[in-house]
Amino acid sequence: VLHRSVSSTSIGPTMLKVGFLGGGRMAHALAKGFISAGLTKGENIIASCHPDDVVLADAFKGIGSTVTFNNKEVARGSNVIIVSTKPSVVPTVLTEARNEISTQNLIISVALGVTIKQLESLLPKGSRVVRAMPNTPALVKEGASVFVCGSAASKDDANLTKKLFEAVGACEQVPEYLLDAVTGLSGSGPAYIYVLIEALADGGVRMGLPRDLAYRLAAQTVVGAGQMVLQTKDHPGVLKDNVTSPAGSTAAALYHLENNGFRSAVIGAVEAATNKSKEISKAMEH
Repeated sequence: VLHRSVSSTSIGPTMLKVGFLGGGRMAHALAKGFISAGLTKGENIIASCHPDDVVLADAFKGIGSTVTFNNKEVARGSNVIIVSTKPSVVPTVLTEARNEISTQNLIISVALGVTIKQLESLLPKGSRVVRAMPNTPALVKEGASVFVCGSAASKDDANLTKKLFEAVGACEQVPEYLLDAVTGLSGSGPAYIYVLIEALADGGVRMGLPRDLAYRLAAQTVVGAGQMVLQTKDHPGVLKDNVTSPAGSTAAALYHLENNGFRSAVIGAVEAATNKSKEISKAMEH
């Protein structure tokens, strides 16, 4: 069946209408990224949020968008519908909006643990569904996002999804079975890095550095090390060896980290978050 698809080539900046079912911080970050990348305009965005959520409603109004408490209204006025509610609310929200959704719409869900199969079962037959997993650094356009295409999503839909999420960082298409592990690594990962930054700064303060300087140095060290991996494409082990002089201070520090199970603690954190994500997905099935 041929239909007029919403594609990255056929929709211009003034035409792409984006609706957010759920107007949380991630939704607002995505909306700002889409606008700054020239993919849409503020007045072409509509978001639904809880009537009590005045701060987030004002944030969407601040970028020129429409705010509503009616999920049907969001679906009715959008080419691309982004489901950005809490996972437990997804069935209710999609059931409410279902009659306004057709194969004309591209549905992108960023709800944790809600599978393509579950999304497709809640939507009209043939709905074009994409499941995406961004992370919170999307708020500063440094997100690490992945996405999975549903059974009716086209190559154009994949291209548009990639373009949308590249507006707030890096984005890659993956098979769905990797989503729980992605959640464990990049989805929850920023929290591990914040703990690392805090610990680095605490170490600096313990050794006499002023706290504000310690936080700046720690944060920039993490940013710089990440960029070294991405830009040089060298193995992290090679980059680590390049910093480690024989009998030097870095070698002493690395020995302390190995002695205290640093690697296994981080690996275990990714495993624990992955397993929790699997639990959430299973709970959503019932």
